[in-house]
Amino acid sequence: MTKRERYAAVVDRFKANMPDPRTELHYRNPYELLVAVILSAQCTDKRVNIITPPFFEAFPTPRALAEATPEQVFELIKSCSYPNNKTKSLRGMARRLTEDFGGEVPDNIDDLMTLPGVGRKTANVILSVVYDRPAMAVDTHVFRVAERIGLTTNSKNPLTTERALTANIPQELIARAHHWLILHGRYVCKARKPECADCFLADVCRHHQKEQKAADAALKRLKDAASTI
Repeated sequence: MTKRERYAAVVDRFKANMPDPRTELHYRNPYELLVAVILSAQCTDKRVNIITPPFFEAFPTPRALAEATPEQVFELIKSCSYPNNKTKSLRGMARRLTEDFGGEVPDNIDDLMTLPGVGRKTANVILSVVYDRPAMAVDTHVFRVAERIGLTTNSKNPLTTERALTANIPQELIARAHHWLILHGRYVCKARKPECADCFLADVCRHHQKEQKAADAALKRLKDAASTI
């Protein structure tokens, strides 16, 4: 199977099986999504969705968050991973939004990446989810799933994966593809034990094809050994 054929097959399967994928983070506006994505680093979406309702009640706007003390912020996010670092990032992000962007979340990657706590992955999430831009946020799920399926080959880093995916997926589908790969990695193509038996991509997946080939070879060896007895 060529790369082009694999991309076409994978995209068609996702379109059929996951027509309307969405982020599992709860939010009502760009500011809330930005906070949620910063909190989600090394933390589950489920935990973030528990933290954010009281957080947004206390800090409904960037200005309110910018004026909060570190202690006030920490108290509300202490159950997530790295709460000290995230407290600093959230307060810095809110100050920057308030002072430099009129309280509005920027709609371009260069400005987004000037915000404390916002790297390329977070910026791309905002661009794809909020602004429906053809941006591919590469987290651990996307990186792993793209490599396993065979959409990428020996990718060195997230940026390499991002460039490969955006070069081969139709632009109008990139925002959706971001969610396809994340959700597939979260629930089917899991890190420790991918559930290939329940995967609608199994017959076009490079990993599964290799596993099947190895299993067939092992079975042949057993049969050959048995025939000599």
